[in-house]
Amino acid sequence: MNVKILLIDDEEPICEILKYNLEKEGYEVDCAYSAEEALDLDLRQYSLCLVDIMMERLSGYDFAKAVRKNPETANLPLIFCSALNGEDDTVMGLNIGGDDYIAKPFVISEVIARVRAVLRRSMAMNMAKEKSKETEQPAKTVSFEGISVDLDDKVCTLDGEDLNLTKTELEMITFFLQHRNRIYSRDEIIKKIWPDDVIVTTRAIDTNIARLRKKLGRYGNNIVTRMGFGYGFKETE
Repeated sequence: MNVKILLIDDEEPICEILKYNLEKEGYEVDCAYSAEEALDLDLRQYSLCLVDIMMERLSGYDFAKAVRKNPETANLPLIFCSALNGEDDTVMGLNIGGDDYIAKPFVISEVIARVRAVLRRSMAMNMAKEKSKETEQPAKTVSFEGISVDLDDKVCTLDGEDLNLTKTELEMITFFLQHRNRIYSRDEIIKKIWPDDVIVTTRAIDTNIARLRKKLGRYGNNIVTRMGFGYGFKETE
C-alpha cells in the first residue's frame, strides 16, 4: 500500500517542488492550495500532511485545530512548513498539534528526512495500538438475554439497569448463568456459593432463591425447582 501525503500551501510553485521530490521517493502526493480545500477532502486517506501556516482565510493552525478536533483524523501526522521561523512559532506549532516544524526556506533533503522520521513514528504507534488490541482481554461478562453479570465489577443488570443484589444473590445468579440447563442439588449449591466454614441450612438457600427470583422479574421463572433435589437455570421454561 502506497503512503499518501497531502501538501497544503497557497504557493503553487512550492507545492510542485515538494510534490516532484516526494514522488521521486515513492510517495503518492496530492496538493491543496488552501486549508478550506484540504478540509473538504477525506483526510483519512492520507498518512501525513505537510501544512503551510500563513494562508489566506484559514491558517495552517486553524487546519490543525480542525483535524485534531475530529476523532477520525485526530492522530493524522502533521508537519508545519512555514516562513515563521522563530522559536515561539515552532513551539506554538508543536503545541497546537504539529508532529514537526520545518522553517522556510527549506532544504529538500531535510524535508524528506523529516517526513520519513514522522512516518516511522506514526507507523510504530499504529503497530503498537494494533498489538495492544490483539492482546486486550475481552470484557468478562456472563449473560442470558436481558440479564448480564459483569464478573470484574461484580454487577448484575436487567435490561441495562443495575439490580440491587446481595453478594450471595449475585454469586447465585452468576453460578446459574454459567451452568445453565442443569439442576444442582442444594449441597452442590452450598459448596459453590458459601465458604466451607459457614454453616448453611436448606432454608437459607430457599430464601435466597425466592428473593433472587423476585428481583429478576420476568426471568424469575427461569430458575426452576426440582422438588426434593435442588435448583437450576433453564433457558426455556
